[in-house]
Parts: sequence; C-alpha cells; structure tokens
Amino acid sequence: MSAIQNRWVIAFAGIVVMLCVGTVYSWSIFTNVFVAGFKWSTQETTLAFELAIFFLGLGAFFGGRWQDRVGPRTVTIVGVILWGAGVMFAGLGTFGLGKIWLYATYGVLGAFGGGMAYVTPVTMVTKWFPDRRGLGSGMVVMGFGLGAFVYNQIVSRLGIYKAAAKPAGAYVKAKAEALKAGTLFDPSQYALTADQVHGVLTIFTISGLVFIIVGGLAALVLRNPDTAAAPASASGATIANASFTLGEALRMPQLYGLWLLLFLNVTAGILIISNAAPIYSELTGAAPAVAAQIYGGLAIFNALGRFFWGTVSDRIGRNLTYTIMYLIQALAFFFMAKVGGGLVGVGILIAIVLLCYGGGFGVMPSFNADYFGTKYMGEIYGFILTAWGVAGLVGPFIAARVKDATGSYAGALIPVAVMLLIASVIPFFVKKPPARPAESV
Repeated sequence: MSAIQNRWVIAFAGIVVMLCVGTVYSWSIFTNVFVAGFKWSTQETTLAFELAIFFLGLGAFFGGRWQDRVGPRTVTIVGVILWGAGVMFAGLGTFGLGKIWLYATYGVLGAFGGGMAYVTPVTMVTKWFPDRRGLGSGMVVMGFGLGAFVYNQIVSRLGIYKAAAKPAGAYVKAKAEALKAGTLFDPSQYALTADQVHGVLTIFTISGLVFIIVGGLAALVLRNPDTAAAPASASGATIANASFTLGEALRMPQLYGLWLLLFLNVTAGILIISNAAPIYSELTGAAPAVAAQIYGGLAIFNALGRFFWGTVSDRIGRNLTYTIMYLIQALAFFFMAKVGGGLVGVGILIAIVLLCYGGGFGVMPSFNADYFGTKYMGEIYGFILTAWGVAGLVGPFIAARVKDATGSYAGALIPVAVMLLIASVIPFFVKKPPARPAESV
C-alpha cells in the first residue's frame, strides 16, 4: 500500500479515536439529571465538565510531549484506556461516593487520558498531510465533534435515559421559576428515584468499556510517516518543515497569540456546549428530552466546522478565518439573547456557534504547523491546547454562575458577544515568525 493510501487509513483510525473522546461534549444532556438526582447546584454539576476540559488540556500537553518521544500509538492507547476507565468508574461509584468521586474519575483521570488521546492523532495527521494541513487536521478533529453527535443520538433514545430526563427537567424548571418568583422551592416534589439515577449512571459504565475497546483497537493503527514517505505537494516537491523547539517557541509572542485565539474561541463556544440542552430548553420551552435530541443533531455542526473551516483556512489564510469566525459568533450570541427565534431560530444560532467553535480546533493545528513546523508539534500544540483547558473552566463557570444567580442563562450571552467582537481584530496582530532554515521532519 502506498504512502498516499496509508495516510487515509491512518486518518480514519484517528477519527475513530476522536469519536470516543469527543463524547465529553455530551455532558449537557446529563446536567439536569445530576442536578435533580443529587440535588446539586448547576455550578456543582458543571464543575465536573469544567474539570474535564481543564484536564483535557493538561493531558494534551503531557501527551504531546510524550508522543514526540515514543510516537502516537503508545500515547493514544494509554490515553484511551484512562478516558474509558474514568467514565466507567464515574458510573460505578458516583451514586455512593458523590460529586468528589465524579470530579476525580470523570473530570481528572478520564479527561487527562482523553487529552492524551486527542493530541496524538491531530499532530500525527499534519505530518501525513503536509500538502493539505487544513484538510488533514480538520478531518481528524471532525471526529471529535462527531463524538457528541453520535453519542447524543444513542443516549437520548434510551429508555433509562428518558425515564430520568423528564422528571429531572421538571425539577430544574420548577427550581428556576421559584428563584425568579422569590418563593421557596421544595425539591421533594420532583425528586428522582434511586433506580432512575442508577439507570443513567449505568450508561456511563457501559460507555467507558466501549471507549476502551473501540478506541484502543483504532489506536493500534496509528503511526508517524517515515520521512521519505512524506507525501509531496501539488508541484511534486516534498514539503520541508522549519521546526522550532518548544523552548524556542516559548520565547516567541506568536505562541501566546495563538494560545489567546484558541482561548477566546473556546470560552465562547464551551459556554454553550457545557449546558447546551438546558439552554436550548430554556430559550425555546422545549421538553428536556426533546432538547437533548435536538442538540444531539446540532452537535454535528461542531464536527463539520472543524473540517469546513480547516479547509477554508487553506485558501484564505488562518488569520482571516479566525476573524470571520469571531464576527459570526458575535452576531449569533447577540441574536440568541435579544431575539430568540423559537425551536428553529435558536437551533440555527446554536449551530452557528458550534460550527465556529469546531472551526477553531480545525484551524489551529495548521496554524501551529505553519508557524512552528511539525517536528516538535506534539509538545508545542500540546502547550497551545492548555488554552482549551483554561477556557473550559471559564466558560462553563460563567454560564452556571449566571444560571444559579438569576434562574436563566440569558444574562451570559451579550457579554460573550462583546468579547468576540473585540477579539475579531486580534488575528491581524498575530504574524508568522521569521523563517528558519528548512530541516527534515
């Protein structure tokens, strides 16, 4: 099999790994169940997701540095096992051990492994597609966005999920109405049964086992290309890489510029993703189970954005692509807060946010490779992905804090729109560093 054929097989294996880890973006379909089942606040529940995104970023940094030394296969296998184990342990122990156990298993152990499994296929594929980096990286990270789409479609149709989602939605709605009216809320009227909570936790247990098996098998296929096998450009010449080390990159303002671009994009998008189903239900009045299914469909835009904007950036440039994504999202957040638009209108606006959120991850690997090369991309891109982790704390925290304080998520939307509008000028100041002599990958 030729190198040009091999790279498509390896990219597909990377997509499968991403599908497993990308299910972390399905968290919001469980938010109401944890709030009602354990009588936690939105902030306490969302903290599990905040921690997960933070430790995904840290895991990506660690995994990126490790894979530069041992290759993508070993790092991905370990990462997938940790991710699956964290999800599985969360399902097995949260009912008896509470939120600290959930934070430790799902939010720390599992997510750290998920970050390791995320960074390796991304950095690997840029080496297999040096001639079409936006296409290659966008295609692989698209799998991460598809993870939530596929998982949501499956989970939202399960009987054990539906049995808990409906009363959980009634609990959250009654609590919000009581807060707005200034009246006392009696949680006992809407409490979930132990069987309903156990049913949802069983989904976690089974899911973790599936992630280990499916993701682990796909990880066995991953490998870096031989230098001699690197695909040629359209002109027939092999593309050389002028690669900076992490130490060199840390002394360049461009590294922190890329970090900031990703941080701002993630902060905006993950504010929605962390509580997407409840936000959609609140803005449209849709039943929680219906909102979960609709968001499950909308999640595909997170995946499509990674491929679409990654490919677009190959044509118009990475900087302009980021500016356009910021401006589009600013409009979406503004209209979401001021206009709404019913089931269809809000759905379109959330889809736009997800499309651009995914686009940030579809473009950034190529941005990284263009600026710093691919030889040390694992550790450099791993560092940039810590922006994902920090934003994973900030965005969901804002959403949950506003919800707990006001009974509504709407108050968080306009500030984000303003932030994105201001951010749209930043890409023009992040210039490519001076070139250095070409070297082999």
